Amino acid sequence: MATTKTKYRRTSKGVQVRIPGLAAKMAVVEKPMIRTDLPAFKAGDTVQVHVRIKEGEKERIQIYEGVVIAMGNRGASRSFTVRKMSHGVGVERVFLESSPKVAKLEIVQEGKVRRAKLYYLRNLEGKAARIERSVETLASAAASASAKH
Repeated sequence: MATTKTKYRRTSKGVQVRIPGLAAKMAVVEKPMIRTDLPAFKAGDTVQVHVRIKEGEKERIQIYEGVVIAMGNRGASRSFTVRKMSHGVGVERVFLESSPKVAKLEIVQEGKVRRAKLYYLRNLEGKAARIERSVETLASAAASASAKH
């Protein structure tokens, strides 16, 4: 396996100083912006996003519930797309994970999918648009708990 060379440069005093790359500089800037209070979720999960909405001088929280169909980027610019059906019309909304408008995120159901992007759900309707769920019954929960001990 190839190793990367550390870059050095000479200063006026003859001391060599490492120059971090652009990615390292971006990581330092993005570190305080990344949120750690959100749960780990993935594409296919049904989530409730608590969105802060400002109307005039008042602020309220509205819940937007739907299926996560895509996750994008990494770092502070990480985003996710949530799709829901509203009065028979598909509505998609992209949320920036580090945005202060996202007050809270709750996972309602975990979905079992084999793709990272679920754009094919746009063309499906009714029962065909359902996502397989990993349903855990009380009997299977008890069996898995006893297997762990």
